Amino acid sequence: MLKSKSFLCIDFGATTVKVAEFEPNETGSLRLKNYTLRSMGEAAAAEGEREAVVLQTLKEVLTLGVQGPFEASVINVCAPGFQVFSKFVKLPATDPGKVGQIIQYEAQQNVPFPLEEVVWDYQILGTAPSGELEVLLVAIKNEVVESFFRIGEQAGLELHLVDVSSAALCNAYRFNYGDAEGCVMLLDIGARSSNLLFFEQGRVYSRSINIGANSITQDFANEVKMKWDEAEKMKIEEGFVSLGGAYEEPSNPHQALISKIARQVMTRLHIQMNQTIQFYRGQQGGSPPTRLYLAGGASLLPYTAQFFAEKLSLPVDYFNPFRNIQIDPSINLEEMARVAHQFGEVVGLGIRNLAQCPVELNLMPASHLKKQQFNAKRIYFVGSVLCVLMTLLAFGWFFGWTAAKKRAALTEIKEKMGPLKRNSEALKKATQELAKTKELGKEYVELVSARGRWAELLSGVQAILITASTNHGIKLSASDAGAGGTNNEVQAAVWIEKLESSTATAEPGGGRRRGQPVPGGMDGGMAGMAPLPGAGVPPMGAPPMGMGLGGGAPAAGSGPRQIGILNVTCRALNLKRYSPSANREFVESLQTNFQAATNLFLADGTTLTNRVEEVELTNHTFGFSVTLQLKEAIRF
Repeated sequence: MLKSKSFLCIDFGATTVKVAEFEPNETGSLRLKNYTLRSMGEAAAAEGEREAVVLQTLKEVLTLGVQGPFEASVINVCAPGFQVFSKFVKLPATDPGKVGQIIQYEAQQNVPFPLEEVVWDYQILGTAPSGELEVLLVAIKNEVVESFFRIGEQAGLELHLVDVSSAALCNAYRFNYGDAEGCVMLLDIGARSSNLLFFEQGRVYSRSINIGANSITQDFANEVKMKWDEAEKMKIEEGFVSLGGAYEEPSNPHQALISKIARQVMTRLHIQMNQTIQFYRGQQGGSPPTRLYLAGGASLLPYTAQFFAEKLSLPVDYFNPFRNIQIDPSINLEEMARVAHQFGEVVGLGIRNLAQCPVELNLMPASHLKKQQFNAKRIYFVGSVLCVLMTLLAFGWFFGWTAAKKRAALTEIKEKMGPLKRNSEALKKATQELAKTKELGKEYVELVSARGRWAELLSGVQAILITASTNHGIKLSASDAGAGGTNNEVQAAVWIEKLESSTATAEPGGGRRRGQPVPGGMDGGMAGMAPLPGAGVPPMGAPPMGMGLGGGAPAAGSGPRQIGILNVTCRALNLKRYSPSANREFVESLQTNFQAATNLFLADGTTLTNRVEEVELTNHTFGFSVTLQLKEAIRF
């Protein structure tokens, strides 16, 4: 990711802090603007004091670069090898979508700490000849990363990336020696640990070895009972790696001791290198190394290159991380050359800001990455918010202007609608009155139409009564057969004494229900009428038969009313002279005749409502009542 301004790259080593300031140049590479390195001494090795020592040293070096104070505030940081767990693992060829799950499982199995206590990342480096995926897995404790953030914030710097030393060295080598052929080794000898990297045809393999230059200082200090800082100073100023064999020892006993200890430490390192070479060739399918590059502060000890050239039988050179880096003209090249091979990790950090690198690891916690991504996009976010606000303001002004126009148009329309509304209300009222009038007229038409049904109904009742004089259903015994006169006929007569009606108010949907008797009823208001034809002549002393219709129009506002029930009180000649049960048989036969008139009455509602009046043989007549339910109610 190309930056438009300079940035800092810092390597927090075990005992030194190395800082370099870079900026992109016109050719797409980097330009070194400023650099420095500072030793932190033995105090940096104490875990409880390391953060304070690193912070104090960093604050000092930021103002003491070889070109003066550093200007940049954005930093990339490299964690030293002794604080990082790294391991190469091989994964079986599988679906790319499942690689993440498999690596998660491998991390749980290989990282020596619970995953929630570390920040970890991985890089797929390529495919082995067997088809397996070669993966570099790295992890660092959470407190170490948080320490980097605290140091950066207290120094007024913004942390952008956290890398590891092996990955930074890999990127620096590929950037500067990408044209190398064969298998090449890079040995970076640090204070507490050393990194050994193999490069071959695009492949890379690395191992961290827990042997460093501090072992020389510590062993020498223990032997001569000297303070660590004094022993370190003597090692740097007078120390060298003994060549072994027959040679004249230095006259200075301290110098002679340091050279022997240095050779012993380098010999242990060489043994570990041989084991790593054998593993690389056997397990990784690599080729024999053809060259060794040395880097790191401990490689400055005289005869270090000769020692490894003799032991490995390989050509040995010093790694130049600035080979393809432009150096600012103001920087003294001779002074920089003395320390250049110690800046491999720093250059590797700087290359991460140019383009995609062979190994891209970032051990920043997810929460800080999200914050970093948000900060990077903050200007776009602010711009978007401003655009949204301007859009809202524009829409607000437009809608306000539109609303004002609409309100003016609405006021004009309301003024025009006033007379129309009044006319509409008057028309609506007239329409309602017309509807009521039509409904009333319809009721009157129905009432007039119902008048003819009374004649039909009364004619039907008269026909039933006439039929009852002969079709009366009385059964005579053999002993009484002559009592009825000639031809064994029973002379019967029946007449209506009283006729009353009950209302049935109209129900929605055409139904009806029973109601109260019609006001005024239907009584004998027409007394003195002659008997119905065929009904016989009432005996002497019987009240004259009469029938009248009472009632009137329904009360205003009461709604349509209907007559659905007729309560008929009848009187008939006493027929007990023919048979003790003749009266009941006559009434039941008459009821049956009423029920059979299905064009006028409903059979279920046509019943004998009162018991038949019990009379003596000497009585001329007897009474009974029948309820007739009309098949169709008559409106009134």
